[in-house]
Amino acid sequence: PAAVSWYDEFQRLYDTIPCVEVQALKEHNDQVLHLSFSHSGCLFASCSKDCTVKIWSNELDISLQHSSNMRPYNWSYTQFSQFNSDDSLLLVSGVFVGPHNSSSGEIAVISMENFTLLSRVRNKPYDVFGCWLNETNLISGNLHRIGRVTSCSVLWLNNAFQGIESENVNVVKRLFKIQNLNASTIRTVMVADCSRYDSPDLLLDYEEQLAASSTCPVFDLGSDSEEEEAKPRQTPEPAAQELPDDGAAPAEDELQQLFDIMEGCVRPAMSEAELETKVAELFIRNRTKPPEVNLLSTDSNSKTKYLIFTTGCLTYSPHQIGIKRILPHQMTTAGPVLGEERRSDEFFDSLDHVIDIHGHIIGMGLSPDHRVTPLLPSPRYLYVNSRAWPRDCVISDPMQPPPIAEEIDLHVFDLKTMKEVKRALRAHRAYTPNEECFFIFLDVSRDFVASGAEDRHGYIWDRHYNICLAKLQHDNVVNSVAFSPVEQELLLTASDDATIKVWRSPRTVRIQQARKPRPRKLLFSWLMNQKS
Repeated sequence: PAAVSWYDEFQRLYDTIPCVEVQALKEHNDQVLHLSFSHSGCLFASCSKDCTVKIWSNELDISLQHSSNMRPYNWSYTQFSQFNSDDSLLLVSGVFVGPHNSSSGEIAVISMENFTLLSRVRNKPYDVFGCWLNETNLISGNLHRIGRVTSCSVLWLNNAFQGIESENVNVVKRLFKIQNLNASTIRTVMVADCSRYDSPDLLLDYEEQLAASSTCPVFDLGSDSEEEEAKPRQTPEPAAQELPDDGAAPAEDELQQLFDIMEGCVRPAMSEAELETKVAELFIRNRTKPPEVNLLSTDSNSKTKYLIFTTGCLTYSPHQIGIKRILPHQMTTAGPVLGEERRSDEFFDSLDHVIDIHGHIIGMGLSPDHRVTPLLPSPRYLYVNSRAWPRDCVISDPMQPPPIAEEIDLHVFDLKTMKEVKRALRAHRAYTPNEECFFIFLDVSRDFVASGAEDRHGYIWDRHYNICLAKLQHDNVVNSVAFSPVEQELLLTASDDATIKVWRSPRTVRIQQARKPRPRKLLFSWLMNQKS
């Protein structure tokens, strides 16, 4: 959209891509899993299977500034990090080893002033990761098992400073309580502040947009016109949409049939897992708070934020993106610990929006499309890495998800319209099966999107022309990539080869080489004369 001429576009695509390796950082001694920049771009953090989180100074030659070992806190490894909005605190997420070698998650908050550990928060399951909601409050998860394939995910708001002396001040507050069906759980939470949308649309013609939006079903739980929304294949509509106009009589009939089955009066025509799911669906139908209306409001004065996470409804592998609005009064730990008072028919919270991917989600990232403040970008587009299921697959057992493709699809969704706006970007590959599938972190800059892959390469695409621009080589799986937030011609990649590689654009490399001091010819001649 900002292009002036084709020559300038060619120069941008040829000369400003961070594809020249300038440095390899080898201070980690095990797989490097994640990278994150501070908002100022002066620092970045790395997490690794060696159970350390390292803080690096982003100068011309990158150097290690600090390393924190989390093994004394019974961590197995560190897996994710995120700086808060003013770069004063660092959230670090890891896998915690509990009693009897059981594994769960834990979040640590580290001060950037003196690198001291300020607080620790349990986080279950560990791949919720956690994220900042604002400067001093972070979101964590907890999971409560209800049955074999049914559970309840609870998302908590935590104060980063847990050592508050006053007994009248909360340090935690429950945000949402969401029921999970068919062994699914909430994972990979992130927060998007989409109160303004003044960025230009991605370059895309109308016919291509129609074709793209029809490939991935999207349905809005808060829509008034349900029939106009595309329905995901095999995905049962949430209870709030299934309710008939005349009340709950059909639900009572279904409930009576289930009682007859459980008492042995009727021979069950479904498996134990299907029966459990059916009971849970009926409970959700009558005990769930309705979704918020007008989710797509673009009021510039609104301080509403979106909570975005992976979830599902058919199997345990994450195949849906859930979106829940966080209202202004929910953005503080003040008030009752268990949140606002609920009626008996509002035991669970409903989702405001769900996007079905029809595949295993292995990565998500938000775009920095315009700036609300001088430092902090506000996202508009959501990028999603997924491995597709077979087109006409049928899921009969939630514990046996469909096989997943080796090719990774990179989808693009517009958070302004909640629709897919581009055909999936392709090039990168993954090989692990469902039960071993792991997260591959991606990142988005103003013009580029980058992702890791299991084929020993990182990849860079142009956001506007839908083309792959560069392959960045490692000796093993590339787990994470990160653009500098202030200089998109600087990219970091992290790999299972225990290395972080630093990539700069050809233009930046030329400029830096030109700045290096060179010995003067006269001085060189004088030295030669002295030798002779």
